[in-house]
Amino acid sequence: MPKDQPDLNLSPKVSDEIRKTTCYMCACRCGINVHMKEGKVAYIEGNRDHPVNQGVLCAKGSAGIMQHNAPSRLRAPLKRVGPRGSGEFEEISWDEALDMATGLLKPIREEAPEKLAFFTGRDQSQSFTGFWAQAYGTPNFAAHGGFCSVNMAAAGIYTMGGAFWEFGQPDWDLTKMVMIFGVAEDHDSNPIKMGIGRAKAKGAKIVSVNPIRTGYNAVADEWVGITPGTDGLYVLSLIHCLMKAGRIDLDYLARFTNASVLLNEDPKSDQFGLALRDDNGQPQVMDRNTGKLAPWNGQGVEPDLAGTLRDKGVTHRPVFHHMAEKYLSDDYAPEAVEERTGIPAAQIRKMAAELARVAFDEEITLDRQWTDFRGKKHDKMVGRPVSFHAMRGISAHSNGFQTCRALHVLQIVLGTVETPGGMRFKPPYPKPATAHPKPHGKVTPGAPLDGPHLGYVHGPEDLLLDENDQPKRIDKAYSWENPMSAHGLMHMVISNAHAGTPYKIDTLFMYMANMSWNSSMNTGGVIKMLTDTNEDGSYVIPNIIYSDAYSSEMVAYADLILPDTTYLERHDCISLLDRPICEADAVADAIRWPVVEPDRDVRGFQSVLCDLGARLGMAGFVNDDGSQKYQDYADYITNHIRRPGVGPLAGFRLGDDGLQGGRGEVNESQIDNYIANGGFWIEHVPEDCAYYKPFNTAYQDWAVKMGFYDAVQPYIFQLYVEPLRKFQLAAEGVGTRQPPEHLRARIKETMDPLPTWYAPFEDAHVSPEEYPVHALTQRPMAMYHSWGTQNAWLRQIHGHNPLYIPTKIWEANGFEEGDWAKVSSAHGEIVVPVAHQASLNPNTVWTWNAIGKRKGAWALDEDAPEATKGFLLNHLIHELLPPKGDGLRWANSDPVTGQAAWFDLRVKIEKSAVPNEAQPAMPPIKSPVGKGPDKLAWKVGK
Repeated sequence: MPKDQPDLNLSPKVSDEIRKTTCYMCACRCGINVHMKEGKVAYIEGNRDHPVNQGVLCAKGSAGIMQHNAPSRLRAPLKRVGPRGSGEFEEISWDEALDMATGLLKPIREEAPEKLAFFTGRDQSQSFTGFWAQAYGTPNFAAHGGFCSVNMAAAGIYTMGGAFWEFGQPDWDLTKMVMIFGVAEDHDSNPIKMGIGRAKAKGAKIVSVNPIRTGYNAVADEWVGITPGTDGLYVLSLIHCLMKAGRIDLDYLARFTNASVLLNEDPKSDQFGLALRDDNGQPQVMDRNTGKLAPWNGQGVEPDLAGTLRDKGVTHRPVFHHMAEKYLSDDYAPEAVEERTGIPAAQIRKMAAELARVAFDEEITLDRQWTDFRGKKHDKMVGRPVSFHAMRGISAHSNGFQTCRALHVLQIVLGTVETPGGMRFKPPYPKPATAHPKPHGKVTPGAPLDGPHLGYVHGPEDLLLDENDQPKRIDKAYSWENPMSAHGLMHMVISNAHAGTPYKIDTLFMYMANMSWNSSMNTGGVIKMLTDTNEDGSYVIPNIIYSDAYSSEMVAYADLILPDTTYLERHDCISLLDRPICEADAVADAIRWPVVEPDRDVRGFQSVLCDLGARLGMAGFVNDDGSQKYQDYADYITNHIRRPGVGPLAGFRLGDDGLQGGRGEVNESQIDNYIANGGFWIEHVPEDCAYYKPFNTAYQDWAVKMGFYDAVQPYIFQLYVEPLRKFQLAAEGVGTRQPPEHLRARIKETMDPLPTWYAPFEDAHVSPEEYPVHALTQRPMAMYHSWGTQNAWLRQIHGHNPLYIPTKIWEANGFEEGDWAKVSSAHGEIVVPVAHQASLNPNTVWTWNAIGKRKGAWALDEDAPEATKGFLLNHLIHELLPPKGDGLRWANSDPVTGQAAWFDLRVKIEKSAVPNEAQPAMPPIKSPVGKGPDKLAWKVGK
């Protein structure tokens, strides 16, 4: 080597210490190694021992260091001193902030707890925030699921006891064909990327159904560029083809679903359309062994799909007959649906044939013995290696609930749920609707609510209505407008509070919910609602308390700001009481812990709630002597008991022989045990429990031992969902609780107990000829929430967002690179930059969500590209549908669950002159944290 070569350090010291915790840059909840130098964060990498990501880390996770050091971080509690929306605040102490909050919340609780509306965003601590709201006594609590995922979750729970997203996954290692529907790139991205990689490496075929071909869809072997809002029609056509060809799993349907349950077909009966039941209330099937009626769960019973019962001149048929009658109709033939879906009939038939070929001709078996709940012993586990996965793309439509149910039924008729190679639940799921609580809404001044806010209704008797049949909740969840709204309707809270319907509120209390910008439909309208005043100058929504870690758009519209920490400065509990983090072969939960202490006067929001709960004297937050029960959130995580032996964390609990997982007593060193184990706990599902979980006696026993539920409760999949039929019966005039006249027809049409399809509601409220183009948003893999686009590293990937235009529309308008377009809906218009994308449904345009920023927010420069070339489609969407001459304004939501129908939007497009910046251009808001530097840089260590 020449002597003048520099002496390079090829093994520099990376860090003084590694602290292992859980990422918070999306809902993946991956394990991370936080490298420390001299007490500061040096960089972040994936934890190879973690069960979720096994060391894989995406751009978001790696950029967590920039999130932790973001200039937009709030520094201290803030009290508004200027008008709402001005951004004018003064810093105050925590004592003053908590005194102010207590002063607002205490009189409400003592007089009318419903006057508090407490709603949270993507906080990942909903079992705790719900517990707090229940103790306070308000019926008005929910999180962001009502505008994000409730169609998927509720459809899955009601149909089969679980869903996709965080609750289930394809059997990546054994599957031979995967169909993904409406899967964007932000949620669960590392496990999906890893799964697709493993599946493709083993020769599995990946099929994507999505109007947009990016991300996972771009690496699929086949792309189905469907017309938005027609996924359900496409799926039901596949079911039509499979049933017509006889390529369905009859044995699976008979044993493990209610396809064999007999329905009451006497039109004169008030039980018309409901299951025939015995004296114990058990649904009845015909037993092939005896030819007689038997309960569905009877020992030794062999349910008969073909058996009928003739009684008093009426023939009662099983669900399967009704399915055949409905889905063999020519209405679902490929030729009948190809125009609406945009998928040629031949392509639909080919897809159905391929699903059947893989499912039945490539059957796999595992030599594992298991026993089902009827006592039948099986010497093998039979797998149909076709699997499905779906997300927001099919959920965020006004027909999303029934579309999600249709996809579940497609899986089930193929016999691919909870079988080798199919779709698998992640423990503690599956849990059917009957294993979940019902919603509660009884308000008692000065006392807790009578039970959990959210849950699953089983008929009109479970609706939250007052003595005048008016909604008990401010968002109108669990009312006739949205009967099965299992996650609430966060997107309707501000609108309803402003309108005073069903009643006025006093205080809006929100956490990490950017409702004055990208998390609201009708953004400009919501801003006006938040700032609107009465004749006397007081605000229509009197008080707003908000907590966030960053200077988001919503901060400017609050009266009191409670500054949160970053995720590296806090305790968090990723609990089985919320949603699982692990894959299907194991159960796991995790923590976050303060790997660094805050350098600002901020506190973790959950710890603040512990303090507020004590100040308000709330049950569960004070001891018998009135002293504060939980000093902070870490104390709560360790010592709270939800049910005997069950707390927020399932790992490292105390048992007779030391530490154990699942049920157990409080362990004061539990968090330390998690830290020593890398921030997580995991226990693998026993091999004989790995499949057929709802029907498998071994799994049921293990689930009780682990504390997932308290008693063995096997169940069968509900292809025909009786609660939906009960609502139909009410709309037909049966029962004492009746819907209002204007909703009867809608309930009968949309609440079909067998999955159905109807056109998205916006199609009937606007002219498809005037607004012929579908417009969608999608989250990029490098972003998750609006906080991602303030991140110095991630901004370099997505600094602004064009509107992507398919070739047909691009050429028809004569667009060229660098052009802008005016995009109009029935509600408003925007002017934005456009870009050409050939891999799109020909009548669909789209853009990345939450890139556009309000000037003055997030400590960004007012001329930042996110604020000048970035934009939101939200300006084109309204929480209410346009009037159609019937005197009503219908909600822009799914009529069953109330999920926001973000993706029903129709627009028209025309070429525009190039403006100085994207329109509408709202005036800047003053930043309480000032502006960040031009370059974000710092030195860690020597």
